[in-house]
Amino acid sequence: MTMKYLLLSTTFLFVLGSNLLFAQNAHFTQNGTITFEKTVNMYALLQKQINKDNESFFVPILESYKKTQKQFKVLKSTLTFANNKTLYTPIEPETTSSGFFSDSPMANQVNTVFTDLSTSTASDQKNVFEETFLVKDSTRKINWKITGETRDIAGYTCRRANALVLDSVYVVAFYTDEIPVSGGPESFTGLPGMILGVALPHENITWFATKVTDAPVEDKALTPPKKGKAVNNKELLATLKSVMKNWGDYSQLYLKAFTL
Repeated sequence: MTMKYLLLSTTFLFVLGSNLLFAQNAHFTQNGTITFEKTVNMYALLQKQINKDNESFFVPILESYKKTQKQFKVLKSTLTFANNKTLYTPIEPETTSSGFFSDSPMANQVNTVFTDLSTSTASDQKNVFEETFLVKDSTRKINWKITGETRDIAGYTCRRANALVLDSVYVVAFYTDEIPVSGGPESFTGLPGMILGVALPHENITWFATKVTDAPVEDKALTPPKKGKAVNNKELLATLKSVMKNWGDYSQLYLKAFTL
C-alpha cells in the first residue's frame, strides 16, 4: 500500500465522517411560528391608478397623500406550522390607517389561510368589503422555477424561485430547506421548503419573515377558519365579476387583490 493511497483513503474517510457528523447534528425546524411583515409602497401603488381620464381628480389627492402619509405601509402577520399544516393569520394594526386610499384591499390584509399540505387543500377566510367568504379549495398550483440565487432571511439561508400567478402576476419567492415544510405566507406554497420571503415587484408589495420561533405547536393553534359564506375559487371569482361588472378598469385591480 503506497503512501499516496494511504493519504487519499484517510482524506476520504475524514470527509465521509464529517458529513455524517453534520447530518446527525443538523437541525431542521419541523414546527413553530414565523412572524412576517407585509410592506406596500403606497406611493407607487396609488400612482398606477392614475390615467388620463382621472388625473385631474387623483393627482392633487396623491400629492396631498404624500404630504401626510408615509411611503411604505407595514403590516404584520404570523404563520403557525406543524404536522404539515399551516395557518396564516394577519395581526390587527395598532393604529388605523387614514387617507383617501387606506381601504384599498391590495394595501391591507384580507386573508386568514389554513393549508393542509398533506392533502393539498386550503380554507381561506376572505374579507371582501362588508362581506366575508370562506373559500375552500385545492391549493394553488404554481409552476416555480428555482434559481441559484440565495439570501439570508431571519437567520435562514434561502434560495430564490420565480413564477407567474393569475396568468400575469410575477412572483419572486425565497425558501429554505432548513424548514422542510412546503408552506408560505398567504396562499404561496409548493416549494421544497418554507417560503420566508415573497415579492411582487410589479405590484410593489413584499412579505418577508422577521422572526422564526422553533417551538411545539398545539393542535388548537392550527384550527381552520370557520366564518364566512362557503364558496370555492371559481364561485368566488364569478361573484366578484358580477359585482364589479360596471367598475371599468378598477375591476381588474380589485379582482387581483381579492384573488391573490
